[in-house]
Order: sequence, then C-alpha cells, then structure tokens
Amino acid sequence: MTLARALHALVDLVLPPRCPGCGVLVEGDLQFCAECWNALRFVSDPACTACGKPFADGRDDDLMCADCLAHPPLHDGIKAAVLYDDLSRSIVLKLKHGGKIGLARLVARHLQRHLPADTQDVVLIPVPLHRWRLWQRGFNQSILIARALAAPHRLPVETDVLRRVRATPPLKGMTRKQRSAAIRGVFDIPSHTRPRIAGRHVLLVDDVYTTGATTHACVRLLKQAGARRVTIFCWARVLREGDEGAMM
Repeated sequence: MTLARALHALVDLVLPPRCPGCGVLVEGDLQFCAECWNALRFVSDPACTACGKPFADGRDDDLMCADCLAHPPLHDGIKAAVLYDDLSRSIVLKLKHGGKIGLARLVARHLQRHLPADTQDVVLIPVPLHRWRLWQRGFNQSILIARALAAPHRLPVETDVLRRVRATPPLKGMTRKQRSAAIRGVFDIPSHTRPRIAGRHVLLVDDVYTTGATTHACVRLLKQAGARRVTIFCWARVLREGDEGAMM
C-alpha cells in the first residue's frame, strides 16, 4: 500500500465519508447516499438545442424553447449538472459559505459528461468575484470548480482574462431591463489578455445559473474579445414555474 493510500485509509477511519446532501455515512468520499442521489434532478436530453433547458419526455429533438425562439441567446449553450432545488442549493451553500471547498470536485465530477469531445481549443474561464467579496470569502468557488473540471484533461484555466471591476446589487426581483442596467459595466477584459481566448471555445464556469443577466454580460464581452464559442457550465440552473411544467 502506498503512503497516499495509507493516509487516505487513516482519514476515512477517523473521519468517515458522509453524504454531501444529508450527512449520513456513505462508502466513498463525495458520494451521495441513495436517497439524495435519487432526489437529484439531473439535466439530460431531450433539451432545447440553444440553452439546454430540458423538455418533457417524448418531445422531439432539435427544437428550441419558446424563450430562445423569442430571444436567441448570445451564448452557445448552458450545461448544468442538475436543476436548482433545496438539495442542489444546499451543496452550493456548503461550498460557498460552509467552508466545504472539496465540494468543487463533486460539482466538477458531475460536469465532466458535458465536456465537448474535442477539447483542443477549449479554455475555461470562471465568472469572477468582486475583490471585496473575494476578500470576505477567501476564495472564488467558480475558480475551484473550473480547476477541478480542467485537471483530468489538463485544460487551461484563465483567471485574469475576465475581471469584475465593480460590485453589483442583488438582482432578485428586478425586471429583465433592470437586471441588464445593473450589470452594465461590471466586467471587463484587459486588451493584453484577448489573444488567450481569440478563436477559442470558452467554457464560462459558474455555480448557479439564475436569471442569466451576469453570464450574458460575460458572454458578450468574451465574444467581443474574439471567443469563437462560449458555453456556460454550472452546477445547477434555476427554472421558472412555467419551465417546470414543461418538464412534466
């Protein structure tokens, strides 16, 4: 037995692995118990070809949802591991505010299936935090997820291409127009970093996709800077009440 395996076995003996969702004892590190696993709502096909929003079973493939037909997205797809609910939200809260930074590896593990088959021109860019938020929290959860996602394939992760230059107010409760106004001018891309993404397929990494206002602003800048494609990668995505009904 190697030293690393021996130390891992010792840690498991002293601190046995627990389910990230409910905390019961489980067989392996970062594994869900059967009850939590069955409760997670994984995102899979059939789904909107533009935004990846899941359709009800039996819906034809190669279709766009009503939102994307009415407002064609600037991005090139949203790849979420699960839908946002109490369970998936608890994982985000434990990662961001509970000090459970190892959960970034859990999120990355469930996003691996969404990586493109050809990763030759892929570069990962985490959604940045404002410097004051970063100072308060001590880390950017999107950077942790991006690095864990990139590591098995040795993909580049750029953490200084996209910058958040000012803080934003809470966007909850705002209209689409108000959200767009609130997010305007929040991000920028230094000119000397643009060659790193020119002609590349950017995976924009975040923890949760909610209204899309933040990621939309990021996507716009990345494409203006020369990115060929921008796909949003996230742990969970929020669906509106009407969208939930379309899945039944």
